[in-house]
Amino acid sequence: MIQSMDMTALDEDTLGGRIFKARDMCGMTIEDAAARLGVTLDTFTEWENDRSEPRANKLMMLAGVLSVTPAWLISGAGEGPDQSIVSAGLAELSGELDRLVDLNNEVTNGIAALRDRIDTLLRASSN
Repeated sequence: MIQSMDMTALDEDTLGGRIFKARDMCGMTIEDAAARLGVTLDTFTEWENDRSEPRANKLMMLAGVLSVTPAWLISGAGEGPDQSIVSAGLAELSGELDRLVDLNNEVTNGIAALRDRIDTLLRASSN
């Protein structure tokens, strides 16, 4: 008997694309990922660019390092990258952006106040 598969649950990307996606969602650099797996940067780059594929043992390690299932890496079925990581990352980045906008406004207002003070002193000294 053939089991039907929910095709909407598949990630239609390539193996290399899924490796890249999972690595990116983990916030891991390609250099860090290669080092954690004990492979060269060139080897990892070839995996992400679909020029070669990891051996079974490296694929299992890769799934663990990237917090995805081996099935998802191979076929796009199963547990992919945790979307909650993305949500948490977006919330963190949004908060940091708000902080920087507030800091920028504070600096802009400080510059304007300083400029006004300089102008006042210049007018006072020319009288």
